[in-house]
Amino acid sequence: MNVANNIKSTIMKIEGAKEYMEFLKERSQFESVDKSLVGALMGTLTTCKFDSTRTMHQYVTEMIDTTIKLRSIGMEVSENFLVQFIINYLPFKYGAFQIFFQNLYMWM
Repeated sequence: MNVANNIKSTIMKIEGAKEYMEFLKERSQFESVDKSLVGALMGTLTTCKFDSTRTMHQYVTEMIDTTIKLRSIGMEVSENFLVQFIINYLPFKYGAFQIFFQNLYMWM
């Protein structure tokens, strides 16, 4: 079995295990997996809306869980951002609560 020259040129000759592990770490796909996971979790965070098919507690818990998953892979989401996200995606019937919260939040 012959290996094509263009493939051979991309494979480095490595002497030791430590050097080989560093090489694998550089070439690994973990970073791209993290990026795709961040994209999926951000998509979940931005499309999650309270629609009265579940309780408010379940809605907020799902948003918090998604934020915790993002934090676990190194993406920092501030608490203020999360609170604003939750408040902004409430349905129209919660308008009075949104206004009250915005005014209260402004004075904190």
